[in-house]
Amino acid sequence: MDNSVSAARADMGWSQQKLADVLGVSRQTVISIEKGRYDPSLPVAFKIAAAFGRRIEDLFYPED
Repeated sequence: MDNSVSAARADMGWSQQKLADVLGVSRQTVISIEKGRYDPSLPVAFKIAAAFGRRIEDLFYPED
């Protein structure tokens, strides 16, 4: 699954650690999500979307 989490995070001026703290996950988890190596659980995806004031569909999209 592709995502635009890193772009949204950059738009907010947040570090990976800041996002990890907001989400209650490790920085390594944020890195893995941003690189597409790990698909977040639905609750974490909702937290990410809420943190950026966006919809899940705006941040995560399936690969073709």
